Amino acid sequence: MRMIPKNVIIHHSLTKDGKTVSWNAIRKYHISLGWKTIGYHYGIELVDDNYEILVGRMMNEFGAHCTQQNMNYQSLGICCIGNFDVDPVPPKQWQLCLALVRSLVDVLRLSVDNIYGHNQFANYKSCPGKNWSMDKFREELLFY
Repeated sequence: MRMIPKNVIIHHSLTKDGKTVSWNAIRKYHISLGWKTIGYHYGIELVDDNYEILVGRMMNEFGAHCTQQNMNYQSLGICCIGNFDVDPVPPKQWQLCLALVRSLVDVLRLSVDNIYGHNQFANYKSCPGKNWSMDKFREELLFY
């Protein structure tokens, strides 16, 4: 069965981003949990001196990033590498995430109202972090 995404959920990794690829470490961890691969569809990470969009799962595959309200079966998960409870969101990472989500909104014909932070479903989590304002993110999406 294939998924037709209706929502996008933003996450953070809770790990400090360096200039090396943490994406494979996350993939290995998720596989160790018995998952087929990394749970997110996309990641945004600093690689060398540039932020890169990394692919985890194909858009039509179910995710493993938000079990609440069956969101794994109806949403794409994007993980921005960093701990945004502690650190501010790097502007270049923020802008690249806006670009990715805007593209997904356009291609999938989603409403900006269908862009969420993980904590909107799992209120015991801060994800995508205390320093990541989903209201500001959605507002900027409208004008991006």
